[in-house]
Amino acid sequence: MTEYGYFLAAEEHGPAELIEQARMAEQAGFTSLWISDHYHPWNEAQGQSSFVWSVIGALAQATSLPVQTAVTCPTFRIHPAVVAQAAATSAVLLEGRFRLGVGSGEALNEHVLGDRWPPAPVRLEMLEEAVMVMRQLFEGRRVNHHGKHYTVENARLFTVPDEPVPIDIAAFGAAACALAGRVGDGFITMAPDAELVERFRRGSGASGNHKPVRGGLKVCFGPDADEALRTAHRLWAVESLPGQLLTTLPTPAHFEQASDLITPERTARKVICGDDIDAHIGALSAYAEAGFDTVYVNQIGPDQRGFFDFYRTKVLPQLAG
Repeated sequence: MTEYGYFLAAEEHGPAELIEQARMAEQAGFTSLWISDHYHPWNEAQGQSSFVWSVIGALAQATSLPVQTAVTCPTFRIHPAVVAQAAATSAVLLEGRFRLGVGSGEALNEHVLGDRWPPAPVRLEMLEEAVMVMRQLFEGRRVNHHGKHYTVENARLFTVPDEPVPIDIAAFGAAACALAGRVGDGFITMAPDAELVERFRRGSGASGNHKPVRGGLKVCFGPDADEALRTAHRLWAVESLPGQLLTTLPTPAHFEQASDLITPERTARKVICGDDIDAHIGALSAYAEAGFDTVYVNQIGPDQRGFFDFYRTKVLPQLAG
């Protein structure tokens, strides 16, 4: 049966707000948490972008829910050996309730150190090597690695969980999906694409171990659907931009320029706005029908308490039934 989690948007809310949302999510009946890992927000209107590993430490004290990054890029801004240390510590704090979601990243966040932004095949090659390095370090042994993209010398993690941190890989296209099937412990994607899910399952082999598929979507609950759409369009028109723009534009200002081309009508086709119970249930059910194990929903805008009350009383009970 598909489970439903809450997606904490660190681009839109400050650290204290994220912690309070996590508490409300648990009280509302959500079973797990996603949290984004960005250096920049997508646009100035969102206005936040806290350091995810600090927030995860606070989440470990504030909630009993499992937590996953959605997603961390372990290849440019932070070396995979350091990401491994952060993930292992998070798993210890969360008593094993942590999964590391990884992806090949966006220039928006990863260009900040002035590194070259290579084409997608190279980024995927780097991601695969990074996953290999992190897996070795999660075992708690000394690691020496001299690879094509990364060097690790005499590195050992002394604070490690009882079991290695699971690594799920985000993918939107065929090549990344193949990588997820080959080396991932699970799969992350942001559309209810049954064909992509099936491709991942075929690529993950016949080991007998079920590798979970996780997805996410944004909604904007509110009693006035038109006002909710205005909020969604102002903050998250970026949701409707095509994939290559999402990975190559370098600053929030560039995303604002591109988002000017997105009409409110297009945002409405991407984001459920308002308080139509059937519309919310239908959007989440599409992921369940496509074979997802967990769906994470994010509420756009300031009415977080109204959203959690709505899902606690109207939406989640019907999904559970």
